[in-house]
Amino acid sequence: MTKNKNAKMYEEANIYSPGGVHTSIRNVEPHLIFKEASGPYITDVEGNRYIDYQAAFGPFVLGHNYTYVNQKVIEAIERTDLFGVGTTDLEIALAKKICEYVPSSEQVLFCNSGSEATYHAIRLARAVTDSPKLIKFQGCYHGWHDYVARNMLSDWDKIGKRDPGSAGMLEEAIDNTLVCRFNDLEDVEQTLKQNNGEVAAIIVEPIPHNIGCVLPDDGFLQGLRKLCNDYHALLIFDEVITGFRHGMGGYQKICNVTPDLTTLGKAMANGYPMAAVAGKKKYMARYNTQPGGDVWFAGTYNGHAVGTAASLATIEMMEKEPVHDHIFRLGDKMRTGIQDIHKRLGINAIVTGFGSVWTTYFMDTLPRNYGDLKQNDGEMYVAYRKKLLEKGIFKMPMNLKRNHISYSHTDEIIDQTLEAIDFVLRELY
Repeated sequence: MTKNKNAKMYEEANIYSPGGVHTSIRNVEPHLIFKEASGPYITDVEGNRYIDYQAAFGPFVLGHNYTYVNQKVIEAIERTDLFGVGTTDLEIALAKKICEYVPSSEQVLFCNSGSEATYHAIRLARAVTDSPKLIKFQGCYHGWHDYVARNMLSDWDKIGKRDPGSAGMLEEAIDNTLVCRFNDLEDVEQTLKQNNGEVAAIIVEPIPHNIGCVLPDDGFLQGLRKLCNDYHALLIFDEVITGFRHGMGGYQKICNVTPDLTTLGKAMANGYPMAAVAGKKKYMARYNTQPGGDVWFAGTYNGHAVGTAASLATIEMMEKEPVHDHIFRLGDKMRTGIQDIHKRLGINAIVTGFGSVWTTYFMDTLPRNYGDLKQNDGEMYVAYRKKLLEKGIFKMPMNLKRNHISYSHTDEIIDQTLEAIDFVLRELY
């Protein structure tokens, strides 16, 4: 039997790389080898084209290979690249833009990935407070490093228990990261009381998009702000996903809660590698990028022309064109359309989301935290997405993953997607 090109190339990939992929979460079935991307579409090596809602986990807020962004990157690298000393005009211009739009950003430093940004923010929080411990929330993801790589997509029997995400993690790092329930201020305050004077920071996805889209209760984020003030801990908003996708000022501007530190990435550069840590000047001054600072901050590729130019171009597009109006409207259209399909077919499922992000949970009620998602029919969730792949709709074929709409998506594409969803759900049910 002749194997298709995707399968053959995946076999070759496995020869030279463990598992054939370069990020663990990419190892899903079917194993596709992609070769092209444009606007709302991605194409595999066999020429199969998909409407893309995965968006590489969210960076593509404008769309793949967006001409304006690419052109600005080309212009930048034709005159500059990486110097390893001093500062570039692009770095200054981008830092100014972020400080203009993000409420918590009095100063900003650039790095290359969300994991780097959260690592730097947590280290700074520990230096500022002289405290060792960190509070995060079950199900939230803040990167691959030891500080936060625990209690992410935990097995149901490990919720709230000691659940390190990797072998090789330092025991001290695991035990100095405390895990609370999202939307449960009593649990957070009890944890702060039990570790009084030892908690450096609370880090939170203001909307836990790592598990799809679990929205914060009214008052929850405000409550975290107050608890941090009361217990002398820093509040870190991990806006690597929500920043610039949900608005120029991130979700913190929408919810009117200003954290002490913010991490940014993904949509900021529309697919180019770029991230940042931002915050109040009195804290950022501790980084040793400023003479006298005692918190180490370094990285050979920090502020590279590619990422800074791409970020500036993405922000410029958001300033000049109704990017957020468009993607929010299409997000509402998608959610409403899917809800109508569920109602018409009598399907036990709910749709949730915010702005351009949505997901369908196969359960009765909206989840408030990771534990509630035990009620979601995970097998149906994945089967549904795999069936949509057959119809040319790409959503990550994994449980509890979100979908993203870009500025390149159109009403016609949303209509086409809703038709496919209707067809697939009729087939499955």
